[in-house]
Amino acid sequence: MSWFKELWQNSREKGQYYELEAQKYLVTQGLIPIERNYYCPFGELDVIMKEGNTLVFVEVKFRKNNSRGGANYALSPQKQARLKRSIYHYLAAKNLTNEALRIDYVAITGESSPKINWLKNVF
Repeated sequence: MSWFKELWQNSREKGQYYELEAQKYLVTQGLIPIERNYYCPFGELDVIMKEGNTLVFVEVKFRKNNSRGGANYALSPQKQARLKRSIYHYLAAKNLTNEALRIDYVAITGESSPKINWLKNVF
């Protein structure tokens, strides 16, 4: 795992790595992957999964340590607004009008032995 970290060229690659780690974790919790890295004019949806009949939009944040609260406190109000607009775009683009949905947050803190904190229904 550490050899891969040395190959990151930019923060996008690092983000995609931790998004995949979050997705793997959520699969172990019973969720089914639908899509990753959905881009639209308003931003990006990191991970989209399904739990039962509920479509789950997952925002993933990684921080290498707990300074300034670590990843648990990295979801700013501006990011929340972009996330909501991106979800509306996704639902319209996929013609999903009657789906039950939930927004979850996965905070990953630490590089050597990362701690995953899964927060359901964050807003």
